[in-house]
Amino acid sequence: MDKIKANKQRADRRHGRVRAKISGTESRPRLSVFRSNKGMFLQLIDDLSGQTLASAGMKEIKAKVNKSEAGKELGKIIATKAKTKKIESVVFDRGSYKYHGRVKAAAEGAREGGLKF
Repeated sequence: MDKIKANKQRADRRHGRVRAKISGTESRPRLSVFRSNKGMFLQLIDDLSGQTLASAGMKEIKAKVNKSEAGKELGKIIATKAKTKKIESVVFDRGSYKYHGRVKAAAEGAREGGLKF
């Protein structure tokens, strides 16, 4: 098996372990993190109805910042969007990513913005 396929399978197993333990509701949605090489996206998801309640992406950040600072800004943006929808508490879904770097910065930014998890 080639290296890329093996890495993808390991990431899928990690993501499955995380998702087996958490689920979002309308009152306490899941804060999902997607990280690509160039960008990062956060979504508030209600798993019971299968709807995205709010989302934030790198294009919403106006200032030129590095990736970790951008993660923190995205966390603050999603927190303000959640506040407008009267959401105060979320379940954090890091996906298959380590709680480190950009993912950790996004979580800290969301906490600074007023979300509880």
